[in-house]
Amino acid sequence: MQSILSTVFSLGMTIVTCSSYASSLTYLSELVENTQRQHTIQTSGRILGWDNLISDNQDLAVHEKLQLVNDFFNRIRYKTDQNHWGTEDYWATPIELLATNGGDCEDYSIAKYFTLRALGIPDTDMRLTYVNAVELNQAHMVLTYYGDNENDPLVLDNLIPRIRSVSQRSDLEPVYSFNAEGLWLTLESGRGQLLGNANELYQWRDLLRRLPRKIYPKPH
Repeated sequence: MQSILSTVFSLGMTIVTCSSYASSLTYLSELVENTQRQHTIQTSGRILGWDNLISDNQDLAVHEKLQLVNDFFNRIRYKTDQNHWGTEDYWATPIELLATNGGDCEDYSIAKYFTLRALGIPDTDMRLTYVNAVELNQAHMVLTYYGDNENDPLVLDNLIPRIRSVSQRSDLEPVYSFNAEGLWLTLESGRGQLLGNANELYQWRDLLRRLPRKIYPKPH
């Protein structure tokens, strides 16, 4: 995994809403059929399960949505980018993550972020957050949910199954966070200091380029 400074990336796009997601169901059905032909029934089943998760759970309470999505993606096998993709640093789309049944912390966090957006969670309530994982002594990514709690957001993580607040995660030291609105320095409590436009960062732009347009429309 590259250093935190070199792997912070951007999020600059129009992300799918509930109504636009509904219009993509035919596309997803075709995707499931194509994936089944090209890969396995298990692969298409994971993608169909993702589709059903979003379409069937729009009315859940926020905390139920958070736990449901966290559990769904944490079942996927952990694989390093080098072992999985043959490269040091690769950011998988949610479909790539599901199709290959493997990914790392960035891939889990990214998939959770997009899925919760499709479930109606406002982008402004979520951040993709780079942290130092103290016990692992390495860079790590989690998804943080702020809601009404500016100083103690909830952490969706693949290291532990239970969603806990930042104050309960002394094993994580936040460094940077980002979403469609920008990029922040988050060395202390709160939402952090705005650093600029996250669109300038390369890694995420490359991921956005690979996202299916019918599911995640690109910005004009």
